[in-house]
Amino acid sequence: MGDACGIGPEIISHLYRRGSAHGCFVVGDVSVMRRAAACTGGMLAVARIDAASSVFDVPANCIAVLQPEALPEGLAGLPWGRVDARAGAAAARSIELAVILAMRGEVGAVVTAPIHKEAFAAAGVRFPGHTEMLQALSASPGQPLPPVRMMLANDELCVVLVTIHQSLRCAIDAVTFDAVLETLRIAHRTGAGSRMTVPRIAVAGLNPHAGEGGLFGDEEVRVIAPAVAAACAEGINASGPYAPDTVFMRARHTSEHPGEFDIVIAMTHDHGLIPVKYLGVEHGVNVTLGLPFVRTSPDHGTAFDKAGTGLADSSSLSAALKMARGLAQAVRC
Repeated sequence: MGDACGIGPEIISHLYRRGSAHGCFVVGDVSVMRRAAACTGGMLAVARIDAASSVFDVPANCIAVLQPEALPEGLAGLPWGRVDARAGAAAARSIELAVILAMRGEVGAVVTAPIHKEAFAAAGVRFPGHTEMLQALSASPGQPLPPVRMMLANDELCVVLVTIHQSLRCAIDAVTFDAVLETLRIAHRTGAGSRMTVPRIAVAGLNPHAGEGGLFGDEEVRVIAPAVAAACAEGINASGPYAPDTVFMRARHTSEHPGEFDIVIAMTHDHGLIPVKYLGVEHGVNVTLGLPFVRTSPDHGTAFDKAGTGLADSSSLSAALKMARGLAQAVRC
């Protein structure tokens, strides 16, 4: 359900009102979902279920909620649009249960509503965001963390990131040969798994003009280009590094301009996400690649300024649900 003080519960309610959440259930707090149903127009039933399989026993357009044990009390009484440790703790506990269900094979995919990173920190959650938490929860005891990557996609552009939630200064140091090559491998597997066959992958540089042969930085020559060459040697259709200020335009797919590439690899968080979000956050979907289950989320945050109004746009969550279903179907096939 995401953060109880944000728009997550509301936009979930909107999906149920439109009848587009058939076969889905919410991992979260029953009282929070009832409050969300009320603020989006009322007259929407909310029912507590005891197991994932019980979702099919709930009437159509009724919000089915599987509530984790030991959630903080009084969540539905928290003020809208405020950072609260209790909301952060509830969001984390809900994610934990969703991952357990996914790892058991009881659900086909996990779609996460927005969390608030400050609320996570206030609750003592040691992860900076969803991606890192999902990575840790999906790891086998005593085994290394699985390599995961963040992908943001809409109908026109698909971007996969080498580095995610860290300072820009640290992210530059994290752009290594191994990190770039692993990102290319993950992106290739994802594209092939979604029936692109051999996805065309463009790699964006880190520096202005992709370094201009080392004049503006040597990461392209020293790290990125060798990783691209190594990926090509493995049969991956990768090219670059390209100047990051133009490669996204070349990859963008529209009816008037078929994109030259299927996926763009970006070195840092903002390099990759600004172009996708500029095209409209209501259409973007965040996908965590490399997990042993399908996970998507909307391309926006908790929108505390809109929380409680019932006016939040659920388009991105709807797109995330649609993509989750498609990816889950591809996995089954």
